[in-house]
Amino acid sequence: MNNLTSLPLVIGLGELLWDCFGDERRPGGAPANVAFQANQLGCQGTVVTRVGQDELGTELLDFLKQQQLSTEYVQIDTTFPTGTVTVEFSDANDPQYTIHEQVAWDHLEFNDKLAELMKQAQAVCFGTLAQREADSRESIHECLAATSSDCLVVYDINLRQKYYDRDWIERSLSAAKIVKLNQDEVQVLSELLAISAEDLQIFAQHLQQVYGVDAVCITRGSEGCLIYADNQQYEIPGSPVEVADAVGAGDAFTAALISRRLLGWGWEQAALFANRVGGLVASQAGAMPVLRVEFERLSQEIQNT
Repeated sequence: MNNLTSLPLVIGLGELLWDCFGDERRPGGAPANVAFQANQLGCQGTVVTRVGQDELGTELLDFLKQQQLSTEYVQIDTTFPTGTVTVEFSDANDPQYTIHEQVAWDHLEFNDKLAELMKQAQAVCFGTLAQREADSRESIHECLAATSSDCLVVYDINLRQKYYDRDWIERSLSAAKIVKLNQDEVQVLSELLAISAEDLQIFAQHLQQVYGVDAVCITRGSEGCLIYADNQQYEIPGSPVEVADAVGAGDAFTAALISRRLLGWGWEQAALFANRVGGLVASQAGAMPVLRVEFERLSQEIQNT
């Protein structure tokens, strides 16, 4: 781990990969994006994942080091290659992904080292995609079970293509304190779990009552977000931005929400900040733009309003 041990430890648990755009590629993977952004937002972002023993894996490790992110918990797989995703942009606001199968992050292994790390975490963010293979799915849930009772466990649902299952989703909801999903994912869960999505407040209350979730966050792109927590509804308006590409914007939102909740911010202020952070990332190319200075300026601006 890095030497910033006084900062809140925020773990991105799951996939780390290359987003491949035509003739270039950029580091990506939702949990890795969250850890990267958490690091920029004043936390100790740490990636727990697995890469191949190959050139692409080495390049990802080098990238993490360049961004002052620990590589101590990135496992090296001698059998499966580093993950890649092909991203197409016929519509800048709706990227299409081809997620290649049987890659290193599908085979994350739980061990004593991860168990010790999880005990120290103030927050852990995980999703659905990295649970597509039993190896990583079981390891992820062993990691979650190893966290302390006050750890902020965030399930950023992030459904991708066919890579989800009702059982995995229900198990993940039951493990989470905060659930974040977008409007499209609300519709999918509505069908999977047989919950009406006509009234989002009733939908959120169902997740809270049945699965023990503390807070439900529904993102709505340029329209902002809705948060249901503490028996209240918070409706946070969006702020318009010129979208360069939307890859990683939702992950930046998640990291910002986590970081400000860990700092003790209220839901409304934290969500307003998260919206603005997500918009900033959407205005830049790629999932991991370097925006540390801009985030700090924005944080001070929102605190002072």
